[in-house]
Amino acid sequence: MKMSRRLPLIVACALFIENMDSTVLATALPVIAGDFRVDPISLKLVLTTYLLALAVFIPISGWVADRFGARITFISAIAVFLLGSIGCAASGSLETMVVARFVQGMGGAMMVPVGRLVLLRTVSKSELVQALSWLTIPALVGPVAGPPLGGLITTYFNWRWIFLINLPMGLLGMLLAWRFIPPLKEPTKPLDWIGFLLSGIGLALTMFGVSTFGRLRIPLWASCLALLLGLVLLAAYVIHARRVPNPLLDLRLFRIPTFRAGVVGGSLFRIGIGAIPFLLPLMLQLGFGLTPLQSGMLTFISAVGAMFMKTIAAWIIRQWGFRRVLLFNAVLASVSLAIFGLFRPSTPHAVVMLVLLVSGCMRSLQFTSLNAISYADVDQVQVSQASSLAAMMQQLSVSMGVAVAGFALELCGWARHVPATDLGNFYLVFPMVATISLLSSVMMWRLPADAGAEMAGKAQAGHEVAEPKVEQRPAM
Repeated sequence: MKMSRRLPLIVACALFIENMDSTVLATALPVIAGDFRVDPISLKLVLTTYLLALAVFIPISGWVADRFGARITFISAIAVFLLGSIGCAASGSLETMVVARFVQGMGGAMMVPVGRLVLLRTVSKSELVQALSWLTIPALVGPVAGPPLGGLITTYFNWRWIFLINLPMGLLGMLLAWRFIPPLKEPTKPLDWIGFLLSGIGLALTMFGVSTFGRLRIPLWASCLALLLGLVLLAAYVIHARRVPNPLLDLRLFRIPTFRAGVVGGSLFRIGIGAIPFLLPLMLQLGFGLTPLQSGMLTFISAVGAMFMKTIAAWIIRQWGFRRVLLFNAVLASVSLAIFGLFRPSTPHAVVMLVLLVSGCMRSLQFTSLNAISYADVDQVQVSQASSLAAMMQQLSVSMGVAVAGFALELCGWARHVPATDLGNFYLVFPMVATISLLSSVMMWRLPADAGAEMAGKAQAGHEVAEPKVEQRPAM
């Protein structure tokens, strides 16, 4: 029997509101700052606070899901996120907004890895690629559709509706999750509290240091100090994890070649790709003179390519295998990212949209492949920790992509003696971030030829191809 699409769609529903929320909010920050009577730059704390909450709570998401059950954890995560959304909508000051965003981040930290965990435990490996392909859409559509939606709401409605629009979809997701997600629960071991403190605080300081480079008006020494302290605490966690029998995040997972390639190589790829939602709208609006709505409607075409690719991603991987797809598609996606630097104000919009369409297809295929190959050789006992660790690395890499892009613009502006947002800087920065994504192909090159064969839907023995293996599971 073919895999039901209910579970992927339910999980995607929750992930969509999370991805949409941050990008919609970014467009409305100046208007919110006017209402709060604060400097718009100061209001960027609401973005950083959300990232800090993710960094602290993502590592324990797998343990919480195993302890209390994936269904109740997933539903509770959506509820906490919606509670934070209501708090944001009701905020009357910067301080209350920051607190509400931290609450949102607590819910978001659980939604991402726990939602993926539900699929990993309910879908056979031969069908997992198709299931995970649905989860790439929120990550691709949210950053693209967010700016025009945010501009529309702040222009014609009140900015508070940015947070209230989460409620209908979130409530629907909770009802569907209660109805269709099975009450999965696994035996748990005592929580590694020392590991939680070391990893949580270390990740929070690291992400704060990285995300504030060139983005917030705080002293450079403060960002560097936070980054240094964060790295020291993370190093202490590595030492701690080697000495305890049940660490919070099992770093031994990186000994699995497919997990290492999917997470470490995927992080390199996401650093470059994660810069797109930051760089492209700035170039189109500040450099080309387009309005936020025009820019958003132009770049939305990449989401169309992503949605199209999800329908054929499983077939492509089945035909060519993970290694070939990950290797060659990483190169093609990186080249397409570098091509963004060739756009000029005189470039026909049809050409821009064509490049964005193709780029969206390749990014979607790569994300689907990376998400799947990461769990190809992870057994059920390790899957909750693998999901938490992968989600944490993804969040770090995307945040670092924005930070690297901002720092690169500042560096190019300093070298060229022009403002950071000068149009010529974008022509240089796009190839820079594309090079980082291209480095991920080294990890893919090292994969064995038959990596993820069962998950790809074909077991390779020499040059023979067998029928797809479907994992038999007891009726729930």
